[in-house]
Amino acid sequence: MASAIVRSSIRSALRGGVSRRAPASKRSFASSSHHDEAAEAAKWEKITYAGIVGCTILAAVNLSKGHPHYDEPPAYPYMHIRNKEFPWGPDGLFEVKHH
Repeated sequence: MASAIVRSSIRSALRGGVSRRAPASKRSFASSSHHDEAAEAAKWEKITYAGIVGCTILAAVNLSKGHPHYDEPPAYPYMHIRNKEFPWGPDGLFEVKHH
């Protein structure tokens, strides 16, 4: 690869000239098109605010609905096995017995 570059530069020197390369054309990216970026940003700002309002309303409606309260499950004896007393008493540390 390097030898090809050296040979090419030697040939151009023997031909009597400096290598004439075409000037590199300026690359144009999609973001450099000539539309108004401020209008695009304003559009997405409005869409964002509309989404925030919509999600807030949906959350308020869902949270304002009641939810079902079920009866306490039966106290199965195999779910509360205590082989040794806890140092803080017969109940769990965060369990509160309703008397």
